[in-house]
Amino acid sequence: MIVKLLGTGDSTGTPVINCHCKTCEDARRRGWERKRFSVLVKNNGKVILIDTSPDLRRQLLDNKIERVDAVIWTHCHFDHFGGFGEFYRVQDDVVVYTTPQIHEDIEKYMRFLEYKPVEVEEYKPFKIAGIEFTLFKVNHPPVEAVGVMMTWNGYKVVISGDTNREIPSRSLAEIMNPDLFIVEALAPSGKFRKHMNAKEALELSKVINAKKVVLTHLGHFFPPHSIASKLYPVGYDYQEFSFKEVKLDEFFRN
Repeated sequence: MIVKLLGTGDSTGTPVINCHCKTCEDARRRGWERKRFSVLVKNNGKVILIDTSPDLRRQLLDNKIERVDAVIWTHCHFDHFGGFGEFYRVQDDVVVYTTPQIHEDIEKYMRFLEYKPVEVEEYKPFKIAGIEFTLFKVNHPPVEAVGVMMTWNGYKVVISGDTNREIPSRSLAEIMNPDLFIVEALAPSGKFRKHMNAKEALELSKVINAKKVVLTHLGHFFPPHSIASKLYPVGYDYQEFSFKEVKLDEFFRN
């Protein structure tokens, strides 16, 4: 099983249009960026996307992905579903999994495009390509939002989705002891109504006893990546984690 971060940026990405802060200027000068959030999962020859970033066309082309077998949406904010329109005239049979409410929230924007919606309940596991997925409730007011847990061959991978620190206790119990925790952190510090900062994200990783943590959904509030990567376990676009058939102590490369 392969898990790849297609985009590690927040809703504006980095560099931000018309922003000339130190981070955005460093990104322009050095040629790095953070595309909007999406995660690629590959197993048994199948491709699954967790969210469909507005940068999806470039993400799929860069990674030589020609067909997507399934999508899971975590919530109805544009930076997490807006790229689904890239399937127009390319693929009309995409299977999309999420809760009934999130389907309802997003479908009004996607009426021009045929796809196959599958409604799933929070905390009820379902399988795609040999991987067991579970959606768990998080707190991202004012919309309904979920995180995603994957289990495969004894491995456990948790994606927090967009959330503040007030995650329900049932969800915390579900996501304990992950091998890899992909967790959002909008900025190094500061208080946000809908999001976590890096300190809160790292504290949460300790609460759930995560073996490996990578921060994503990062805003330009972080210093340039070359600096931030020395201070925090920040992810980067196209960072890959590879899980072996037999679980070992050293279970991934990145």
